[in-house]
Amino acid sequence: MNLKRNILPEKKSRWRTTAVFLIAVITGLGFFMSKEAALVSYMSDDPLACVNCHVMTPVYNSWMHSSHREWASCNDCHVPHNNIFNQYYFKAKDGLFHASVFTLRAEPEVMFMREESAEVVQNNCIRCHVQQVTQTKYDGFVDDHAKNRTERQCWSCHQEVPHGTIHGISTIKNNIAPIPTDPEKSVIPEWLEKEMENKKK
Repeated sequence: MNLKRNILPEKKSRWRTTAVFLIAVITGLGFFMSKEAALVSYMSDDPLACVNCHVMTPVYNSWMHSSHREWASCNDCHVPHNNIFNQYYFKAKDGLFHASVFTLRAEPEVMFMREESAEVVQNNCIRCHVQQVTQTKYDGFVDDHAKNRTERQCWSCHQEVPHGTIHGISTIKNNIAPIPTDPEKSVIPEWLEKEMENKKK
């Protein structure tokens, strides 16, 4: 009987040590992954957060060379704006889906929006361009424009806005940099600039 009493505290102690060790490992890995994945950046409105996954670089660069850059960030178009809870919920849900696809290396060459994302983008197009959607001055030369302007997706006509006509991740227009375009810096790598200078001489 005494022998059993002595063994039980030893087993409890070993179990506690193992549990504490596993919790510490999981917590440490969680902090490490959140730092490596730059999770905090996704809470911001900075378009560079989208380029944490390098597969988005061509899409970012095409937006960077568009007129939308002056007026709208990624979140302005791709996240709902009806309330802040829905905004962050959609961002988290969509971000986890994108991260899963990217981690599994399952991203397609040509990306298309899912139905839910397309609805959000359509609503945001109308939110920003409500005057163009509701005015009637175009009715004279575009058949059924008054009726169709709210019943079809904006990009069925305006397909080049803001990412250009070619949507393959390796063939998007203005994708001349393997890294995100910085408007303050040259997109030409230093080694290529030197090579170009040598060719001029």
